[in-house]
Amino acid sequence: MGLRLLYRLHRLAGRPVFRVILLLVGVWYALTRRLQRHASQQFLQRHAAMYPEHWSGIAPGRGPGVWHVIKHFQAFGEAVLDKALGWTDTPEESDFTLLDPDVVRRTLDDPRGQLVIGSHFGNLEYCRGFMRDTHAKTINVLVHDRHSANFVAAMSRYSPDSRLNVFQVDELDVPLMLSLKDRLERGEWLFIAGDRVPLSGESRTVAVNFLGHQARMPTGPYLLALSLACPVKLMFAWRDGDQVLVDVQEFADAIELPRGARQEALAAYATRFSEALEAATARAPYQWFNFYPFWGNSTS
Repeated sequence: MGLRLLYRLHRLAGRPVFRVILLLVGVWYALTRRLQRHASQQFLQRHAAMYPEHWSGIAPGRGPGVWHVIKHFQAFGEAVLDKALGWTDTPEESDFTLLDPDVVRRTLDDPRGQLVIGSHFGNLEYCRGFMRDTHAKTINVLVHDRHSANFVAAMSRYSPDSRLNVFQVDELDVPLMLSLKDRLERGEWLFIAGDRVPLSGESRTVAVNFLGHQARMPTGPYLLALSLACPVKLMFAWRDGDQVLVDVQEFADAIELPRGARQEALAAYATRFSEALEAATARAPYQWFNFYPFWGNSTS
């Protein structure tokens, strides 16, 4: 119901009015959602400590406060709208700015299936719509939570002919792996997030540095790519005014885990992803939407 309300409000009033209403929603969330408020403020403060040039309006010695958290929530609300538009509208190529057009062109021209590692930064759904409608790519998405699956079910009502398939998984069993392998062999793409600790806990994660502090990143995307023997790309897409910026990065033509150095290789892949994610957040801090204690309770 909430998604339908947001979508219809935007249709009736346009994005400027929608942004004003989202500001009020952001205030409400900042007042009532303590866990999300603290997670947002922790991230923004650590970002400001690493990249103070982006926070020139803050008085010396003071980090981002509640007002910045409200803006963070407001940006998330706008991203939710863009997710809905990515499903229901056919985006035009003019809506996008490609940071490296050559990499995008090589990726689109590659007939092989691709594993694309995304994140909770920006708005990959909008970019999926671009790939699906403009370039006729079939997208398969692995999600680990019911909220994502519910979102997809709601949006599918608006776009029943979508070339997007979503798999809600707790574990990758043999039948699912065979299905994914078959899809990749047909040239389809597989999306997975690289910045969320799996439901199984921290056993399948490694410690990396993110914004100057130790955090856990999952190893699942790299183990999956190893099993599927497919090329791997990173993709970030986020709104900047009226444009959506798209950053596609070549990550690995094949994942390799040498015998005797498997854990070190996994940590190296996760570190490369973490560095790419931090570089993206450095440009647009309000576009990272992991509203939970990403660093846990650690202060290291």
